[in-house]
Amino acid sequence: MTLSRDQATPAARPVSPGLRSGGSGATGATREGGTAGAARPAPAEAGAENTALARCIGIPGDEFVAKHWAQAPLLSRPPAGFADLFGLDAVDDLLSTHGLRTPFVRVARDGKVLPANAFAGSGGAGAEVSDQVLDEKVLGLLADGATIVLQGLHRTWAPLAAFTARLHHDLGHPVQINAYVTPAGNRGFATHYDTHDVFVLQIAGRKRWTIHPPVMVDPLPEQPWGGRADEVSAAATGPAAIDRVFTPGDALYLPRGWLHSAEAVGELSVHLTIGVRTVTRYALVEELLSMAGADAPDLRASLPFGMDVADPDAVSTELTATVAALRDWLLEVDPREVAGRLRRRFWPGDRPAPLRPLAQAAFAADLDGDSLVTVRPGLRWRLEPADAGRVTLRTFDDRTLTMPGGCTEALEWLLAGPVRRVADTPGLDEVDDALVLCRRLLREAVLVPATGTPPR
Repeated sequence: MTLSRDQATPAARPVSPGLRSGGSGATGATREGGTAGAARPAPAEAGAENTALARCIGIPGDEFVAKHWAQAPLLSRPPAGFADLFGLDAVDDLLSTHGLRTPFVRVARDGKVLPANAFAGSGGAGAEVSDQVLDEKVLGLLADGATIVLQGLHRTWAPLAAFTARLHHDLGHPVQINAYVTPAGNRGFATHYDTHDVFVLQIAGRKRWTIHPPVMVDPLPEQPWGGRADEVSAAATGPAAIDRVFTPGDALYLPRGWLHSAEAVGELSVHLTIGVRTVTRYALVEELLSMAGADAPDLRASLPFGMDVADPDAVSTELTATVAALRDWLLEVDPREVAGRLRRRFWPGDRPAPLRPLAQAAFAADLDGDSLVTVRPGLRWRLEPADAGRVTLRTFDDRTLTMPGGCTEALEWLLAGPVRRVADTPGLDEVDDALVLCRRLLREAVLVPATGTPPR
């Protein structure tokens, strides 16, 4: 089901520029204050079948970007299905053998989140934890109609961890994944809206979804639905934009702010909710205001002596002067400083794919010229010049690796490629130099072992 822009949105607004629909600008190290590089191969076109985005939508990617992203819901049926990503056996495995602790699991019943002691407790002898999820308690709560929420699956379930890294690459915004396990005839949460975009993937069973237009367009994280509960309740009684029973293989995209509720029909139902925590223009505003406080003395000046701040005329005079000072300062802002602030704010929350520490260490120790390496999937990185002719590599957690400037060509080549043979590394005098560089990047978790054939 497709809603047109006129049907779906209370007001037209521009499509977010953060979603990458093509291959430009997504990879490669840049110098002299250029943009950050994403250490993955350049993404395919948005409509390509091999993208993670294509797993979530049943229409061409460019059509999705033009008509739906940040604008309107989309109910579709992607051709590939989701059986390889998650299923009922995965739920049982996670709840019974992974030793999950809160808050990786939440439980809700009758629209309310239950306290952790309702489903978690001692981990047993030697565990020394008191918040491990207890499978027998979960079994009882399911029998009572509670919804089990498995949170952070992008960190705890390997197929979804790999999928998340690819989807983040396609979207350009941080991604998280939760699963909702709901017994037949039950609803975990009342009608509400999220402050992030979501993709819903129906995994097992059937679930009736009811979607209503927003009461607030593009709510920010500090504007949750609870502050507008009366408006949400009233809107939920009106005509639904979508009222449909989902079956396994169905997918829904919802921009943030759209009201929704879901109820299992006929049997146990499982769906994935992929939360896209979009970086907004308001984030730019927040960083700019923080910079202004540090950089603009006129904006730190005290208001006049004896001023009555409740007097609109007095406030108007100061407001005019303040806006003028702010405008003058904004015209001189260095985009590189803003980008650096955004990097430090958002990159740490966007972890790359997991790696295997013991296998990684052994691979680094045995490295030779024929070894194949690649960039750690999902790794955020930036290459920039440093003092004394050196070069600095910054990673997602703001670690910095400083190396001789002569390594620049080699670093660019290693970071840009899908699979690289160590002995082919350019810009270095000897294979031994390539071994030293690659071994360090392996130990710093920038590179990982690769399989396949290097491109010719």
